[in-house]
Amino acid sequence: MSSDAGTSPASTASGSSGLWRTVAEIERYVATDGWGAPLRLFALVRTADALARDPDLAHRLPANVVEEARADAGHLTSVEQDGVPAVTDLDELLGQLAWPDGVDGAALVVERILVPPDAEAEVRAATSADDEGARARALAAHPLAEDVRIAVGVLRDGSHECAVRSRSKDSDGEVATGADLVPGLVSALQATLQD
Repeated sequence: MSSDAGTSPASTASGSSGLWRTVAEIERYVATDGWGAPLRLFALVRTADALARDPDLAHRLPANVVEEARADAGHLTSVEQDGVPAVTDLDELLGQLAWPDGVDGAALVVERILVPPDAEAEVRAATSADDEGARARALAAHPLAEDVRIAVGVLRDGSHECAVRSRSKDSDGEVATGADLVPGLVSALQATLQD
């Protein structure tokens, strides 16, 4: 899973705020396709390093991105990955994923249904532990269920950022952001960068 589909508009500055901006831009980029989208996966590379490895890249990137990368060695560019298989078990996919050394980080965007913990416990008690399909349908039909789009980005140095958009508040100004909004997903994505 290393072929790229080209760079997304999410190319941005370095540091924690740079990663935050990259994750926010990736989430907005994916949001333009609407709801019901499959998982999207991105490699994150330091733009200056990529330009040093491939000088022709300067002709394929917007001029302002090249200029920003030359001014900031930590500038990030996201590269969307083609051929991500449709999965029902995200942990299984991430457990099989590894990035080459030239990739400085990774980001993914996935849609999920969230319910309050009390509602989830109620559904678990009312459904068979063996029937995950029935449980998923019951959670999705629960009156407190909320569709959300989750974007997570991680770097090899351990930096991570998250963005969460709910369908009921579907606007760029309503996206929740923070480093630790989905710690389990952050840890699973960070594991894909380890040797």
